[in-house]
Amino acid sequence: MSIKDLPADARPREKLLQHGAASLADAELLALLLRTGFKGQGVLQMAEGVLGHFGGYAGLLHAQAGDFEGIKGLGPAKRAELAAVIEMARRALAQRLTDAPVFDSPQAVKDFLQLQLGALAHEVFAVLFLDAQHRLLGFDRLFTGTLSQTSVYPREVVKRALARNAGAVILAHNHPSGVAEPSRADEYLTQTLKSALALVDVRVLDHLVVGHGQVVSFAERGLL
Repeated sequence: MSIKDLPADARPREKLLQHGAASLADAELLALLLRTGFKGQGVLQMAEGVLGHFGGYAGLLHAQAGDFEGIKGLGPAKRAELAAVIEMARRALAQRLTDAPVFDSPQAVKDFLQLQLGALAHEVFAVLFLDAQHRLLGFDRLFTGTLSQTSVYPREVVKRALARNAGAVILAHNHPSGVAEPSRADEYLTQTLKSALALVDVRVLDHLVVGHGQVVSFAERGLL
């Protein structure tokens, strides 16, 4: 059934305007953005297919523009719109970290890192560089590895911290397995980087391990 065949009060746009966006099912919400389907498939079915392809919104919000290529019905215009919405979400979270000290909104830090690293198929080590008031100066993916490990070079982290004129950092990396539990190697790396950065008066405030739908904080675990 296409949207035009639905009763007026059951159509996604009308439901949203009358009852708010939270009243819409996942596919209805995405259908509003996609607007049209293609021959043989209505936009609601298409939206369900896109969500199924990415494993729901958690996967969709981690997608890059190139991930939409090859999905039937997603032409250049729709791919561009989806990529734009995802980038808006990332920038909104980054702005919260720029406008206020990160510890004013620790969940925003975790949400930001989930969007940046949570669905990657390979391990990435990244750093949030902060000023003296713990506001975000920049976010850099410094090292990229394989499915299970990444080589991290403390000297390069120190050099980038100095270049950013950072007063503090938050370390982060993902576990492509989806399990966010820190390893002994993660703990050793954290202490190594903490010692190296202390030599240039840069504090390590936390190390966050990103899994699928979970972010584990070294600071909250008492591991710093």
